[in-house]
Amino acid sequence: MRLVLLLTCLLALVVAEEGVPKCTPSVTTASGTRAPTGTICSGSLIFEDTFDFLDFEKWQHENTLAGGGNWEFQWYTNHRSNSYCENGVFYIRPTLLADDTGEAFLTSGTLNIHGGQPADQCTAPFFWGCERAGTDSNPINPIKSARVRTVESFNFKYGRLEIRAQMPTGDWLWPALWLLPKNQVYGSWPASGEIDLTESRGNIDYHDANGVHIGVEQVGSTLHFGPNPNMNGYESTMSHLNSAAGQGFNTGFHLYQLEWTTDHITFSVDNQVLKRIDAGSGFWARGGFQTSSPASENPWLHGTLMAPFDQEFYIIMNLAVGGTNGFFPDVPPATNGARGKPWINLSGTATRDFWNGRSYWTPTWKMTEDRGKSSSLQVDYVRVWAL
Repeated sequence: MRLVLLLTCLLALVVAEEGVPKCTPSVTTASGTRAPTGTICSGSLIFEDTFDFLDFEKWQHENTLAGGGNWEFQWYTNHRSNSYCENGVFYIRPTLLADDTGEAFLTSGTLNIHGGQPADQCTAPFFWGCERAGTDSNPINPIKSARVRTVESFNFKYGRLEIRAQMPTGDWLWPALWLLPKNQVYGSWPASGEIDLTESRGNIDYHDANGVHIGVEQVGSTLHFGPNPNMNGYESTMSHLNSAAGQGFNTGFHLYQLEWTTDHITFSVDNQVLKRIDAGSGFWARGGFQTSSPASENPWLHGTLMAPFDQEFYIIMNLAVGGTNGFFPDVPPATNGARGKPWINLSGTATRDFWNGRSYWTPTWKMTEDRGKSSSLQVDYVRVWAL
């Protein structure tokens, strides 16, 4: 009788209750008000948004003129002209600030975005991100757009992320689906890492000096990591995928996928692997920093071999415009059809030059057709599963 009872008890520990599958604990961790609590089961869906409505408990808008640290030309703001849900799709849409303020405001007005309500506060003061005074040579950021993040609601470490999205069409549009660390455990950027799931360019006829299409027919992924901003090992992790000619990533929805484990990160598009990045001997060795920056100390000495990618990260989706960091190569040597490029990356008047060239790029945005949906980043869903 005792043997029967013992076997029964052991069976109860191994087999879950009737109708409830057994939970195999996952290596995935998650935190935030919308994150799961208790034990996370391997393979379980731990975050999802299908955008039946814009859930402000999941997504927090950024409010800044800082230009992502790249002197981009947009103001990220919270307004339903720039971010909204419709028929189960989330749109991030660029608009012209001058349509709201008048063109003269760009060169003579002052834009102060310090708000009185918690949701109106400026989120990034660096690079004069909270207040700009326009001048003839340096106008106020002329584009309004949006950047949303889950830092207050959902952060996770290790798992599978999938975003179904359609890239925008329009010269100098820069959509991005990416992740940043919840805590700067290893120091300021890029010491604590950055995971770029997908970046693209909205240009229709943009080619690099070698003739490779780098506009809507190309998407790319990478990791950013290094001991300081001047030492970044991203080039060792970069990957690109080009579509068939005329079938750019702006013509339909595609799956942008991340598999993030305790020993590797894999980027995929539509289940096609772009690049698998193994931890190997660690990211200090991968970046070659012992040679390129011998005086710097390894910030990941006390982390795992996956450091800095062994901490919780949050999800970001945004639509930037232009910038001077080189993401948009100058024309020449690159080419952009007959429209060229209105600014050069080393110019001190890049924003002015971009705005003065609007007669060339605004027609490609088609802002008056179907409420500018073609120039919007469109997201069908975001899902995260535990490993």
